[in-house]
Amino acid sequence: MLKSGLIIKINSDLFTVKIDNNYYDCKLRGKIKNSRIRPLVGDYVKIDKENKTIEEILERTNYLDRPPVANTSISLIVTSLKSPDLNLTLLDKLISIITINHIEPVIVLTKLDLVTDTKSLNELKKIFKYYEDIGIKVFTNKEIKKLKNYLSKKVVTVCGQTGAGKSTLINLFDKNLNLATDEISKSLGRGKHTTRIVELFEVDDFYIVDTPGFSSIDIINYSKEEIKNSFKEFQVIKCKFNDCMHDKEINCGVIEEVNKKNILLSRYENYLKFIKGVK
Repeated sequence: MLKSGLIIKINSDLFTVKIDNNYYDCKLRGKIKNSRIRPLVGDYVKIDKENKTIEEILERTNYLDRPPVANTSISLIVTSLKSPDLNLTLLDKLISIITINHIEPVIVLTKLDLVTDTKSLNELKKIFKYYEDIGIKVFTNKEIKKLKNYLSKKVVTVCGQTGAGKSTLINLFDKNLNLATDEISKSLGRGKHTTRIVELFEVDDFYIVDTPGFSSIDIINYSKEEIKNSFKEFQVIKCKFNDCMHDKEINCGVIEEVNKKNILLSRYENYLKFIKGVK
């Protein structure tokens, strides 16, 4: 008799499946191995407990290629303000990709203590107030209790540029995890990869996955329409034409709002970069 469980860890060709409070290290059955769909952490599967084989992958609500995880509710975008410096292009790209995949993006700011200049600090506050105003939750890594409450009963993934402090953040959720962290490379100015195995960690009443950091990600495989729809603030603005791409069209409401400084200029400039980069 097959039993349903959750894949919580993948190490090479070994899949750890949790059923109730028991854990089974399973291999893929031939028909699954030869199919085009490979199981991901976060997948619900049916296994043969006796033979320890995965027999079926249950339907997914969503999935991401990078980080490679399925059925997540929230993606935390760990965003460094200093060392490495704030990268708004990467932030907006991640927000778009996460939104397109029907996952809620949540921004977590790190290294706020390294920003000592008052003018820079005030500018950063304005930027992230804008993200909050368009409906994206923003926390700092000092608000762990508040953040944990928001993540209650969710499956959560963590992404962001290398060196931003993803593994450090997860260690703040649960010190017993003791995930490997590493310093910023002085010569390269970016962090070193410290995560090798994709794994779901159970923290209080939610699951969280730690994955290798990265400093660039492609958005070119999505359509211009998908990218446009991922910019939430554009959806409430009227344009003359229903199919307006908010680029050079006449009477574009979005361009008007940009000129009035009601839309963050970096957001709009990033949007133009993304749609122009689509194949």
